[in-house]
Amino acid sequence: MVLIVFAVLLVFALLLAAKTVRIIPQARAGIVERLGRYQKTLEPGLRITVPFIDRLLPLLDLREQVVSFPPNAVITEDNVSVSIDTVLYFQITDPKGATYEVANPLQAIEQLTATTLRNVIGGLTLEQALTSRDEINGQLRTVLDEATGKWGIRVGRVELKAIDPPSSILDAMEKQMRAERDRRASILTAEGSKQSSILTAQGEKEAAVLKAEGAKTAAVLRAEGEAKAIGTVFQAIHDGRPDRELLSYQYLQMLPELAKGEANKLFVIPSEFTQALAGLGGVVDGLRGGVGGGAPTGAVDGGPPARAEDPARPADAPRSLDAPRPEDPARPA
Repeated sequence: MVLIVFAVLLVFALLLAAKTVRIIPQARAGIVERLGRYQKTLEPGLRITVPFIDRLLPLLDLREQVVSFPPNAVITEDNVSVSIDTVLYFQITDPKGATYEVANPLQAIEQLTATTLRNVIGGLTLEQALTSRDEINGQLRTVLDEATGKWGIRVGRVELKAIDPPSSILDAMEKQMRAERDRRASILTAEGSKQSSILTAQGEKEAAVLKAEGAKTAAVLRAEGEAKAIGTVFQAIHDGRPDRELLSYQYLQMLPELAKGEANKLFVIPSEFTQALAGLGGVVDGLRGGVGGGAPTGAVDGGPPARAEDPARPADAPRSLDAPRPEDPARPA
């Protein structure tokens, strides 16, 4: 009997100790109610409570927590319905306010996030909503932080995880993006062609200038060479002192060069031709006289004597091919 009583007392003592001594882990907080009324908040460590009078509520996590809310259908300013997923980062800063100011903190934050998101997105177009995530996140965080401050909750960040427009809007956006890329590609191609044409024209211009300068230099050098050659020939002629017979012979050699060419239909004999023939005939007669012992002038190899010149015609006047020749008095009729 004594043992049973001792055992009962031991169990009661252990139960009393368990109700009296409480150990609060780090980053946790405990709310103590005494006879149904808030008494105190237990900090981390070893804490003592009054058994059977004080009641410890479930511990609250004081670390920053992350919660992801389901997609919300939101209508933009241009009447496009989009589905937006949000992620919320919050932290309990006042355990008493989080316990007694709001019944379900997560549900309250979720509903407040949905209504605030509709207000913010409703004032933006679809393009602005897709490109202004930082601005939307800042507005949501400011509104939620102000609303949850009295609840003892601090909203650290609000992120838009996904913005999903309808499939038809996605197809239209893809076509628009493809058209914009094609336009940019066309512009870049046109700019490339323009630059290529400009560079080609500049190259042709520089090539033409270089060719012209080369032709100019070649012409100058050619003219200088010809001038030097003419000067050399002129000096050689003066140094050699040619006589009249040599000049007449050279003159006759140049006549065939004047008659060359398929387009030449008419050949004009200059007035100096008779003088050259006369000079050449004198040379031949002199040579035959020196060799044959005084052959008559104008008779070469038994030929007829030289025709007398017309005293009425000047010696240097050109003879016309169509004019009638005077009769030779030595020739028999």
